[in-house]
Amino acid sequence: MATYKQEVGTAVTNYAGNNPGAVEGELWYDSSNYAWKYNYPNVTSAGSWRTGGNLNTARRQGGGAGLQGAALSFGGVNPSATQAITESYNGSNWTEVNDLNTARRDIAGAGATNTAALGMTGDGGTQLCETWNGTNWTEVNDTNTGRKYCAAGGTNTSALIFGGNTPPNNIVETELWNGTNWTEVNNLNTGRHNMAGSGADNTACLCMGGNTPSVTANTETWNGTNWTEVNNLNTARAGLGGKGSNTASLVYGGSAPPGYLAVTEEWNGVSWVEVADLSTARLLTSGAAGYTSTTTAGLAFGGETAPGAIQSATEEWNVPSNVVKTLTD
Repeated sequence: MATYKQEVGTAVTNYAGNNPGAVEGELWYDSSNYAWKYNYPNVTSAGSWRTGGNLNTARRQGGGAGLQGAALSFGGVNPSATQAITESYNGSNWTEVNDLNTARRDIAGAGATNTAALGMTGDGGTQLCETWNGTNWTEVNDTNTGRKYCAAGGTNTSALIFGGNTPPNNIVETELWNGTNWTEVNNLNTGRHNMAGSGADNTACLCMGGNTPSVTANTETWNGTNWTEVNNLNTARAGLGGKGSNTASLVYGGSAPPGYLAVTEEWNGVSWVEVADLSTARLLTSGAAGYTSTTTAGLAFGGETAPGAIQSATEEWNVPSNVVKTLTD
């Protein structure tokens, strides 16, 4: 086991305030408050949302993929024109990159980073699917069932798409992507659209909320073979954002009568817990949290805050890994 000297050294840093560069266990002197402080692992502090860099093009109903520091936003609508625009996020700023081959909204997204993603289906109930290699979008094999307002989880080589709407009906169909082809597998228990989806790959996903047609709190988990109903969201809603894994996910925003929501909930693999709200209530937002096993970092971008008020704002979800402790007598 490494000693303090091996990890930090012997010199004590003099820093005015909380030292953002301090590692776990490091001691420093806060010259502003005349106090000795150190970092210790966070086991109690909750997460919160902070402001990130704005999208270059405001939009709603777009697709999202990746991680907080390596995300991708694609497609959507602004204010009434369907978009093919793709933007890549580096943790601070969005940069426009090559467009989708086919502009569309209501698009489902999957992918672990901003260099490998999948954009599926969309407005008009299309079956179209495109894959992103970090530079360009390439059309690949279509889904078996055209749909819009659906959800997805997984990566660009191992994804699951589920639910959605083929007017005038909600659908329960689920399809599995193996990197080449789509295969129909067992259906959702409850047909719905405008829900959120998350998942590590095509063997482990989560479906939450949506319209059935009324707003629902229903949550289902996928084990690679079947969907099983599990504990509901605390707040029923549709048009919500959400990403993560089927054991650790975050959902945020959406709408339910009488209006838009800022409510954020965290899934621990068993139940949903309400945590800190978004700074701004919104629906039809996109998100990225990759398929990490924790919900310590996430991203919400775009959406609308009122009818026709389409947004470019980005918010970042963070749970501190360390907490500052002040030494006392």
